[in-house]
Amino acid sequence: MMEWTTSSCRIFHRLLSPHARLYTEMVHANAAIHGDRTRLLGFEAMEHQVALQLGGSEPELLAQAARIGEDFGYDEINLNCGCPSERVQSGAFGACLMREPNLVGDCVAAMRAAVSIPVTVKCRIGVDEQDDDADLFRFVDTVHRAGCDVFIVHARKAWLKGLSPKENREIPPLNYDRVRRLRNEFPQLTLVLNGGLVSRADVASVIDDFDGVMLGRAAYHEPYLLAELERDLFDPTYALPDRADVLRGLRPYIDARLARGESIAHFTRHLLGLYQGLPGARRFRRVLSEHAHRPGASFDLLERAIAEVSGIQAAA
Repeated sequence: MMEWTTSSCRIFHRLLSPHARLYTEMVHANAAIHGDRTRLLGFEAMEHQVALQLGGSEPELLAQAARIGEDFGYDEINLNCGCPSERVQSGAFGACLMREPNLVGDCVAAMRAAVSIPVTVKCRIGVDEQDDDADLFRFVDTVHRAGCDVFIVHARKAWLKGLSPKENREIPPLNYDRVRRLRNEFPQLTLVLNGGLVSRADVASVIDDFDGVMLGRAAYHEPYLLAELERDLFDPTYALPDRADVLRGLRPYIDARLARGESIAHFTRHLLGLYQGLPGARRFRRVLSEHAHRPGASFDLLERAIAEVSGIQAAA
């Protein structure tokens, strides 16, 4: 989700779901320490509960980055042990760490000693030739002993050899049963299921077996799903928000960013799927895509996009 789950995206998603826990894009520990912290780590108060996802494999650096994250006000520090990208592999972190449970344990222990907020781990069910329950159980047991009680488990093995990250989103098959067996093996842990959950029906079919679910691309491409899951999982009385009202709720944040010299495209690129599946969705996307990068584009562009959808829906 690099360059996707930015602060602009999370503000939008928070307006759809008051209770979902939101995660940042992965930030390498070195970037958090030496980079532009305000740009990389800054967020709005309304984004809470929000977790900082870190990448890295050096305990001391991760501990320092975790401390910086806590100082910024994050509610959780999450160590990514699941990303299979070539960039991550070259840096020996992400899914590569599935092969090194002792090192991950050292990283978790260092971060736990550095901060008072929860430290969690996102991992896969296996990597390359590691493809059985015993390997996953050994990884989780080792990291748990180091102080991690919450695991977000992507139920697809990471292939680091011969597959692109895009291909690895579909190959090999998902294996929810392995995560269920992990649940049975470690009933004391908080286990969150990730991978392949793209609809309310998908979530309903697994939610009773786990402590929670994580959605990635599905929530990004069809963000209104977050509002529907807010009602399904948190509050059955939750009134589903009007999409136009959600967009208008962004105005204070958009106007503030525009006043700082940012482009409205920093927001609009995250909004394209809001009307997915409804009349006018294509026109909505076209208005935003074609005009957001033009000089002087303001919140009026969103009002124009809303009007396009409303006109088509009124005529339908």
